[in-house]
Order: sequence, then C-alpha cells, then structure tokens
Amino acid sequence: MSEPWTIIAESLRTEIAGFGGLLNLFEQQQQSLFTRDTESVLRLSGEIEAHTRAMSEHRQRREQIVAEFALSQGQPARATLRSLLPFIAAEARPLLEALIAEVNVLIHRVRRLTRQNHTLLARTVEAQQELMRTLRPDAFQHTYSAAGRRTLTTAARTTGALQAAG
Repeated sequence: MSEPWTIIAESLRTEIAGFGGLLNLFEQQQQSLFTRDTESVLRLSGEIEAHTRAMSEHRQRREQIVAEFALSQGQPARATLRSLLPFIAAEARPLLEALIAEVNVLIHRVRRLTRQNHTLLARTVEAQQELMRTLRPDAFQHTYSAAGRRTLTTAARTTGALQAAG
C-alpha cells in the first residue's frame, strides 16, 4: 500500500491541473470578450461552469482524503493539510508544501481573472444598453428598487421596433 502522502500529493496535482484548465478557459473568455465573439463567450461560460463543478468534486475528494489522514493520526477531521505536515514523512514535506503553495497561488489568479472577466462582461452589457438607449431613448427608463439600486426598464415594442426611414 502506498504512503498516505502520495495520495494527498496526487489529489493536489489534480487540483493544480484543474486550476490550469480553468485559467485557460478564463483567458479564452477574455479574448472572446475583447473580440466581441458573443457565441464563444456564451460557450466558454458553460465550459467554465462545468469545469468548476468538476473541480469542486476534486476538492471535496482531496478534503475527504485529508480528513481520513487526520483521523488516522488522531487529529480532528477538519485539520488543515498544513497543520498535518508534521505527521508526514520528512522527505515528503517539501513536496506537499510546494503543492499547497501552488494551489493557493492559483486560487488567487483564478479570483483575479474572475473579477476581470466579470467587470468586462458588466461593461459590455452597459455599452449595449447605452447603444440601445441612443437608438431608442423613448423605450428605456431608469427606476430604483426599494434598496436604492438603479435598474433599467424597457417599454420596447417587440416587433418593428427599429424601422428603416422612407
């Protein structure tokens, strides 16, 4: 039977690979936003959601493996992997520390790209709304919710809204 740390290391490697794939998808989505390729943006959004679900399953498996290891060492199941390093063979600790650090770096990169893409998407929607307000100013009005949030409402006709002159 293999050492428990090898199973933990493999699960961390799987998470790292998942983060790499997710970063790639976010970068593709960002490129699609810049080139205004709406079909690609929508397709990539679906891929990002599916990839995120798969990563969540991998993380849960890793957490279960770590919890089982913690219990086998007489530690609480909620113990962090970093706090369990003293229970791992000394020669394996640097590898696990490096893998933990890499996962944390990737988490921050994913969060940053998520915020960037969210901002780009929000700006795209705002630009589209501004264009529509310019084309049909009478069809839109701003309203405020009870919480004070401003929203844009439309009274646009569904057929013949934009007609050619003449």
